[in-house]
Amino acid sequence: MSHLLETPLSAWHKAQGAKMAPFAGWDMPIQYEGILLEHAHTRTAASVFDICHMGEFTLSGAGAAAALAQAVSHNLETLAIGKCRYGFLLNDEGNVLDDLIVYRKGENDFMLVVNGACEASDFAALAARMPAGVQLHNISAQTAKIDLQGPLSVDVLEALLQENFHDLPYFSFRSTSFAGESLLVSRTGYTGELGYELYLPWDKALDLWQALLTDARVKPAGLGARDTLRLEAGLPLYGHELDTAHNPTEAGMGKMLSSKANYVGKAGASAVRQVLLPLKLEGRRAARNGDSLALPDGTAVGTITSGSFAPSLGYGIAFAWVDAAHAAQTEFVVQTARAGLPATVTSLPFYTAGTARIALA
Repeated sequence: MSHLLETPLSAWHKAQGAKMAPFAGWDMPIQYEGILLEHAHTRTAASVFDICHMGEFTLSGAGAAAALAQAVSHNLETLAIGKCRYGFLLNDEGNVLDDLIVYRKGENDFMLVVNGACEASDFAALAARMPAGVQLHNISAQTAKIDLQGPLSVDVLEALLQENFHDLPYFSFRSTSFAGESLLVSRTGYTGELGYELYLPWDKALDLWQALLTDARVKPAGLGARDTLRLEAGLPLYGHELDTAHNPTEAGMGKMLSSKANYVGKAGASAVRQVLLPLKLEGRRAARNGDSLALPDGTAVGTITSGSFAPSLGYGIAFAWVDAAHAAQTEFVVQTARAGLPATVTSLPFYTAGTARIALA
């Protein structure tokens, strides 16, 4: 096994007895008390997640906005300063190299947050699309990211920083400070609950992590709970629901492709060969990535991308790629190693009581 990278919180996780495992080339905490407990605590109170493996780039200089609009699918014409937007980095065929969030800090001043496993390839792809005069920098090694998620997260954050965050809307951000260092607070997250993504210098991550955990309402949560939370919220995971073999339209996100710019991959981003379907399974048994999906008569028509027992719902849920010719079907069978599990097409999000978009102001 190649050497695993460590976050500034890795020693803390191990000292607390976290179960660690490789993820995107990093040694990451999967669980502390247990996935079900951490999942439930995030849905009802507030949890902190170590997300320092993610990549961060800055982009600035004259013409940066125009260049970025040609490089990614995000509609930058309607993206105001202090707002961030989810979208895609596509290849020439219109398929997904990565999904990422673009933060607009100024007219020609941006931060891009990418998946950790795609950091190097994303940076190379973006650099190749930038004209002279536009500065693209990889600040991942200097930047830590901690996610505070859950319905009580705004109260926790305000208590710690002694600052009002009720006036920060969904997918908005602003800069403040913690312990004399710059802190970017973004009202975003990956759990379906009210929450904040916190960016600060790498060497200050442990201080912020421990400060957040002094609040009795906060507990640490690992990537196991993060995965069940994001799946219940109907959010895609790169390498599972999104990849270089599929485009955003096939993944059900064609409405996000509103940019008027002629960005790389635009022409092919709307072709539909397969469709990503959300599935509800009977009982507690779960489908898993790679399981075959069949029609009731046994005809194989697709593949499971993600699947899990949904703790907040009490039954199994999954995403699956299904051939477009069969995407109008509503009844399928998941062929697991042990048995065939009946599955029915449902709507997104799977879990509808999340607080992510709740109005606070």
